[in-house]
Order: sequence, then C-alpha cells, then structure tokens
Amino acid sequence: MTVPLEDYAMIGDGETVALVSRHGSVDWLCLPRFDSPACCAALLGDGRHGFWSIAPADEVLEARQGYRPDTMVLDTRLRCRDGTLLLTDFMPTRAGRPVLIRIAHALEGRVEIVSRAAFRFDYGNMPPWIVLEGQAIAMHVGPDKLALHGEAPAGVEGDAVVSRRTLEAGESCAFVLAYGRSDERVGDGVDARAALRDAEREGRDWIAGFRADGLAYPDAVRRSLLTLKALIHRPTGGLVAAPTTSLPEQPGGTMNWDYRYCWLRDAAFTLDAFVECGFLDEARCWRDWILRAVAGAPEKMQIMYRVDGSRRLDEAELPWLPGYRFARPVRVGNAAAGQLQLDVWGELVSALHIAERAGMERTDQGRHLEHAVVDHVARVWTEPDQGLWESRGEPRHYVYSKAMAWVVLDRFLRGRGGEELDDGRRRDLSALRDHMHATICTEGFDPGLDSFTAYFGGAEVDASLLLLPKIGFLPMSDPRMAGTLALVEARLVEGGLVRRHRMDAQVPEGAFLACSFWLAECRLGAGRRRDAVAAIEAAIAVAGPTGLLSEEYDTSSRRLTGNHPQALSHLALVQAVLALARFDGDGGSGRADL
Repeated sequence: MTVPLEDYAMIGDGETVALVSRHGSVDWLCLPRFDSPACCAALLGDGRHGFWSIAPADEVLEARQGYRPDTMVLDTRLRCRDGTLLLTDFMPTRAGRPVLIRIAHALEGRVEIVSRAAFRFDYGNMPPWIVLEGQAIAMHVGPDKLALHGEAPAGVEGDAVVSRRTLEAGESCAFVLAYGRSDERVGDGVDARAALRDAEREGRDWIAGFRADGLAYPDAVRRSLLTLKALIHRPTGGLVAAPTTSLPEQPGGTMNWDYRYCWLRDAAFTLDAFVECGFLDEARCWRDWILRAVAGAPEKMQIMYRVDGSRRLDEAELPWLPGYRFARPVRVGNAAAGQLQLDVWGELVSALHIAERAGMERTDQGRHLEHAVVDHVARVWTEPDQGLWESRGEPRHYVYSKAMAWVVLDRFLRGRGGEELDDGRRRDLSALRDHMHATICTEGFDPGLDSFTAYFGGAEVDASLLLLPKIGFLPMSDPRMAGTLALVEARLVEGGLVRRHRMDAQVPEGAFLACSFWLAECRLGAGRRRDAVAAIEAAIAVAGPTGLLSEEYDTSSRRLTGNHPQALSHLALVQAVLALARFDGDGGSGRADL
C-alpha cells in the first residue's frame, strides 16, 4: 500500500538524505549523494525495489513520528500490545563515508524487533551479492558496497538481511549502515550513541544562530531552516530543489520530474532568506557555488546543475519502477536543463546584488559576470522562452520572464556595476530598462481583465505574477497589481491555497505551496494582514506531522503531492513569515524588493 508523503520524514548528512516512513521503513536512499542512484527505491515502487524496515514483530497499534527539537534526529514511536518501541534515525555529518544509524529502544514493556534490510542498487533494479565480512554483513554491486553492523543476530532470509532481538524496557539495540567502495571495509568502529549526541548538538548549535524572538510561527520557521540546511550539499554549497524524483504533480499523471539538482531560480530567494536569518556562511557558500557553476560564460548558463556544478542532466526513464501511486514514467535527469528561461539571469544578478548588500566582497568573477549578463540580456530579452514553470510546450513571451530580464538591468544600475559604466553606457542601459518596463506594462497587462496576464497576448493569469511586487517591478499600491491580485484570487485560489495556473484537465495538479506564501506577501503589500495570515496558516496547516512541505497539495484527496520535501516551499514559508514580521515592525509598510 502506498505511504502518503506526509507520513515520510527526512534525515540527512549534508550530502544525501533518507526518507523514513511513519512505520519505520527507509524507502528512499541515494548514495553517496543526493543525485546518485537509489539503493532504497520502494518510494517509487514496493518492497521489491529496496527498503530497510525496523519494527516490532507484533502488530503496531499506533505510530507517531517527530524530530527532536531543533535537530534532524528523527524519533518514531511504535506501540504494540506488549510494549512501545522508540526508533531513532539520523545520519551523522560525514567524517569520510556516509553512515545511517538506527537505534531501537524499548520505552516500556517487552518488544521483539525485526530489522529487514532488502537493498536494491540502481534505483531498485539490482539485488546485491551478500557476504559476511567480520562482524558485519556486506552487500555489493559493482563498485558500490553497503556494510550493515548491528547489535542483533543477523542472517540472510531470501533476498534480505534480517535481524531479530527482544528488548526489555530500557534496553536498546543499534544498527549502523555504511556505504563505500566494494574494495574497502566501512562502518567499523562507529559509536552509534556518541554519534547521536553529536548530531543533536550540531543541529541545536546551528539553529541557535537564528533569533526568533517575537516571530510568528517560530517552530515552522526553524523546521524549515533545518530542512533547507539538510538540502545543502555541504562540500559545494549547492542547494537541491528536493531530494526525490518523479513524485507526481498530477495523481497518476506524467508530470513526474527529477528535482535532485540545484536550480538557479532559487538563488535570490535562498540568499535573501539565509542573509535575513543570519546564516551568512550558508549564503556565501551558495553565492560561491553559483559563481563556480556559471563560470565565465553567462550565455551558456543553464537553469539547473548537479550539486557539484556539473552540467550533464540527461533525462532517462526507468521502466522497471511502477511509480509513486502508479504514476509513470519514473524519470532521472531533467531535460528542462537545456531550456531557455530568461528569468535565470535576473536570479543571478539579483543574488549577487543581495550578496553585495549583505557585505560580501565583490569578486572579479562576479563583476565580470554582471557586465556579461547585462550585455547578453540586452540582446535576448525579446525572445520567447519556456517560463518559470518550465513548460515543454510552445515558447511564449512570459510576463515574469520579461520582468526578471528587467531585474538584470535594474539591479546592475542600482549597484556597483552601474558605477563602473561611463555616462553614455549608463544612459543607454537606463533607457533600455525603462523601455523594458514600459513594454511589459503595455503588452503584459490586459485592461479588460484589469490584470497582468501570464504571457503577452494571453487571457489567463498564473501565480508567477504574485512575484512582481517581490522583485520590485511594481508595488502592491499600483492599481494594476491590485487588479492582478484580485484576478489571481478569483481564478487560482482554492481552499485558501494557490494553483500555479488554471487547470481545465480532468485531473488537475495540486496547489503549488510556495505560491500560497507569495500570495500572503502580496496581501501584506496591500495592507491586508488578516488575509495574509490566513494564507500562511492555510499552507502551514497541510504540512506533515514532522513539519515537512512537499511541492504541492492535492485539495481533493487532501494529500501532499510532488517532490518531497521541497526547498522552495520552505524558502517561501520563511520569507512570508519574515515579511509578516517586517509588516508589523514597520507599521504596515513592509519591504517589497530583493
């Protein structure tokens, strides 16, 4: 039976993550990093495709899951007839090879536990060869190897490594799973309980850098920040959009994409959130990752990259996986990387502008890129593109894309770059910026609808228009934005949540959760605090019990949908709550630009 996404929690070590179900099963695990092939892929299939469960042998009567406060250490309580098991899962920060630790502890009564590890490499396609290696059981396929160390007798039953042990109240049993090359021993000498203490301390020490005094929804903001921290590839600073692939945006549909990559689209939002929350190290690492990925050729800039900044994201389908809730195809890689999306140059320059405003040094590479991007955007801004939502249909002149092209010139001219121009060049770029703004307002605004439209000549709105005040294109006090907000609310809001665009399909995609937080910021800009709070609370309310948000929410089935957890959803939550704090602190004026 399919596990609802809200019943999955995430643990991670800053280089990859595992998704653990409410019943104690690791159903998604890619090793050694976020975008590596999965060795547990039951999330996209079933037990045949790789999992690791630890649970009582008896029937579970109640299952509850939650993080230890201000950490990524996960506790799962499984109550059965004769006792209650506490299962603690975490991944310590790497000191070499990745390690996943699971500690089973009998809280009360007497509990027989069963650990069943049925790993399948290559996204559930390849069973490993299983051998005894010292005190561990090793499983390997080609260059990859897993070693399972446990404080319980283990043996091979069919295609799984199975351990059983009976725990009396107060007793515990630890399991250590280590990954490495097939020619090396891994996992020896790991002290599971000491590692647990270190993991708790590291999480709490990091989040202590965020001051939430007087902030609304502090628990949701802290959980979002910890989630975002876990989605940062620690060696490089790149933030993955989500740690999963092919979780469908439409139930049973084909909108199943791989999100285990770093989108430049998230650049400005990420930097702004980390800077405002006081996490300058993470902001600087993200800025540096962007510079390394883009290098010296902005005309060849992609919308996304792998976590190490490499460019190849060739898309392929995995026919042996039936898909989450039977939504196929299951895809790895992402062909959208080759799309023309004009907004990414605006994201790049906006991110560099935020970094500069936060006091980060302006590098020679950053200066070169800014000038080169301005020249490039001045040449290509009139071209149609695939837009913010990465349409795989006909290119169009999307309003948000054009507005982000305008952002390139606006931020450049308002920052250090503008000071480096001669008077003639500054006049020319200022005139082009004004021309771009006027063109967007003329071609992208429909007086009959009293609203901006999704693209030039169109008659529909999409939720990207909610970002126009946020990027400083027009304030919410402008009547055109008031009309746009009213039409978005009339056409795209359902149950307090916002869809990206109006869907006439029989099975529409879910509400896009980040858009609901964007709606809240627009309502704040319009002075509608109560309505803004309602939007924030509607989106926070659909989070799973552990506080994680997916990409979307299906208002019909009342289930999270899309890749999980989604960085953009958590970024938007943080920014909306910070915007509410600014609104209250500034007497309702707020802040409306990046």
